[in-house]
Amino acid sequence: MNIDFFKSGIAMSLLALLIPGIAQAQSVYQFKEGLILKKVHRYGREALYSDALAVQMYRGTLKAPVEGGIFGSDGDGTVMKWEKSVADSAGRFGGAGYWGNGYLYLTYPSDGPKVALLNVQGNNAVYVNGAIHFGDPYQSGWMYIPVQLKKGTNEFYVRGQYSSARLLFPSKQIMLNVEDPTVSNIIQGAGNKNLKAAVVVINTGSSDLKDLSIRTTVAGSEVLSRLPAVSGMMSRKVAFSFDAGNVQSTGKVLCRIELLRDGKVIDDNKVELECVSSTDKYMSTFESGIDGSLQYYAVSPQAGGVVKGSSLFFSVHGAGVEAIGQAKAYQAKDWGTLVAPTNRRPRGFNWEDWGRLDALEVLNIARSRFDPDPDRVYLTGHSMGGHGTWFLGATYPGNWASIAPCAGYPTLKGYGSADGLIPDQGASAIEQVLLRSSNQSDVPALATNYKPFGVYINHGDADPVVSVDYARQMKKILAEFHPDFSYYEYPGGSHWYGSESVDWKPLFEFFKWHKRLADTAVNIIDFKTASPGISSTYRWASVVQQEHPLEYSRLILKRDKSAGVINGSTVNVRVLKLALSDFGSGKKVTVVLDSLNALTYTAKGSTDTLVLRKSGNSWAISAAASLSEKGPHRYGTFKEPFSKKMIFVYGTRGSREENEWSINKARYDAEAWYYRGNGAVDVIADKDYSESRYAGRNVIIYGNASTNGAYNRLLKGCPVQVSRNSVKAGSREWSGDDLGTYFIWPLKDTNANSVAVIGGSGLKGMKAAEANQYFAGASGFPDFMIFSLDMLSTGGKGVKAAGFYNNEWALGEDAVFN
Repeated sequence: MNIDFFKSGIAMSLLALLIPGIAQAQSVYQFKEGLILKKVHRYGREALYSDALAVQMYRGTLKAPVEGGIFGSDGDGTVMKWEKSVADSAGRFGGAGYWGNGYLYLTYPSDGPKVALLNVQGNNAVYVNGAIHFGDPYQSGWMYIPVQLKKGTNEFYVRGQYSSARLLFPSKQIMLNVEDPTVSNIIQGAGNKNLKAAVVVINTGSSDLKDLSIRTTVAGSEVLSRLPAVSGMMSRKVAFSFDAGNVQSTGKVLCRIELLRDGKVIDDNKVELECVSSTDKYMSTFESGIDGSLQYYAVSPQAGGVVKGSSLFFSVHGAGVEAIGQAKAYQAKDWGTLVAPTNRRPRGFNWEDWGRLDALEVLNIARSRFDPDPDRVYLTGHSMGGHGTWFLGATYPGNWASIAPCAGYPTLKGYGSADGLIPDQGASAIEQVLLRSSNQSDVPALATNYKPFGVYINHGDADPVVSVDYARQMKKILAEFHPDFSYYEYPGGSHWYGSESVDWKPLFEFFKWHKRLADTAVNIIDFKTASPGISSTYRWASVVQQEHPLEYSRLILKRDKSAGVINGSTVNVRVLKLALSDFGSGKKVTVVLDSLNALTYTAKGSTDTLVLRKSGNSWAISAAASLSEKGPHRYGTFKEPFSKKMIFVYGTRGSREENEWSINKARYDAEAWYYRGNGAVDVIADKDYSESRYAGRNVIIYGNASTNGAYNRLLKGCPVQVSRNSVKAGSREWSGDDLGTYFIWPLKDTNANSVAVIGGSGLKGMKAAEANQYFAGASGFPDFMIFSLDMLSTGGKGVKAAGFYNNEWALGEDAVFN
């Protein structure tokens, strides 16, 4: 790229603008010209990814791009060249020339070292002078990333499509950004003394900030809130309290926010709040147990006021839709309250992974807050929320009286959405075990779980976004076994044909006809799960352990309470737990499973449970499985540790380059977690970690035993080990500096916490582990995965080992080696 061209001011302009949401003026450098390389990478909903440019960058062989320069050739032998691209009037590169699966190369000539805020829209990631940062794939606009520029030419490799890019040069080190608030509505007449909201604090300094607070003023009432630490060269969304007790009238209300350091105001801004009538739809915030961040849910109140024992309608939104927008699509019902969770973001996680956990958190809040009839809880949703309805309905069949997916696709194997498809099958045993990690997302495989409740399928027959063929697919599957489902195609209906797309009267009439049976009335169970760590229990039976993790387990059981008999069959179940409360104290119970040996047990009381363990061709009564073993409390996979208020721990004991990789990778994951999950996470150095200070929290380790000081304290006894130039798995060992790893391990001296390791045997291997596809909804990652940098070129052939620990957290037959 010609630096003199940039200096001429023809391609870029240096402007002084007021950036919305950031209080003070910024100098803005808008990128106007760059180079594009097409079809060079593939990232999706799986652990495997390919990226020919990243391979060259990681190996140190990437040449500075020039117009017409040859990069190489693709798989078909077509020569790949860098092409000139000029931004359109909106600053976007690409225009009509789609460059998905490609890179945009930009440069910025700096007259000296300086810090800037990078704002790129439409990208998935960006390398800034070799350091990776997250992007803004949905062009939200509020993603500002602190970056350190060097004197001379600064290089930006933007991965994505239709991107625009600019640099902002801040006049302050610490700033408030209110473009992406999480807020609670003020409910007229509800008190409103202790409400919460959240905004972003940007720290462009190199040091962590631990002495910040926010003072809010609403209608004359002040509240001071202490803030968590904001790491150096990062932003963090922080929650704070406000007092709206003086607000009496409906309408817009300004909340003044002052950011204080050591008691002195260093920045200020405003957030617009809204006071709504008690009969209006509203937003309410809560602290998430996943990461301690502030999230919200939306409510459409019951007409006439909440009545204890009424119905609860749980509605999950589509891609790009806010929860409050979902709630506003419904007319108030006089027989129940409608609650809409967020999935953590309008796109979030497709209602899987942390979207699923968000839904469960909000469902529990709704049950506690509105006290509905537990047998009249109904699940519905539209588009991505239609998928969420299929998925949550199949995963937690004991929660619902009826479900109603609208314009929904059943599985991400058939409908990929923004992050692509989950592949149907792998080309090798390694690839098969990787895909097995996504089994919990395969709704058709779990379809028999719909048996206990009614299903209403609603779909426009002219839907161009989610084809009606998906509804017909599920209709055909249900017709094979389901006694109680209704199917409707709206004539001429597109993807969204007005509020009737979700608020469809026959759908709610169908709900009215259905009531969940009490557990005491359910004597036949047919339950299937892919993982006890995700879904273990239906009614009075629980799968505690599987014989083969993440393969499907199934229980088909029948009980006769008067005769004191439970019999049936199991598939892929090692430990089973049965609740005996309905038999009564002193009742002798005989259990026969899989036509094997009969077991007799005398029930001891109303809370008694019977634990059974299978060994070979017999079942035996057993003590409860040890919490040190796998179970619903801690089961894997690698993605599991990203919960329970996890902390990111980067290494400081390696070389300068290794330490830089570690902190940059932790920042990258924190950026991704914020963007995808509206989340917040503590990012700390290994020397600052202690088990007592961070008790009860999961840990994510970046680096290896040689570079991260917390590694050896937390990974003792793990059969997978990574250190400089070596990775081991049991008795096998691989050498070299190009090996990457992802793996989980139980956190020592805890019953439920775990640690994940993202690392490598050297810089090449660490960089190969940079892609955080684990944050893509429903992507499959097993308990452990060992791979070389070659994976980015050869796919599954570059994976050395992958699989699952057995129930004692040891390597066994579910570990696969290349």
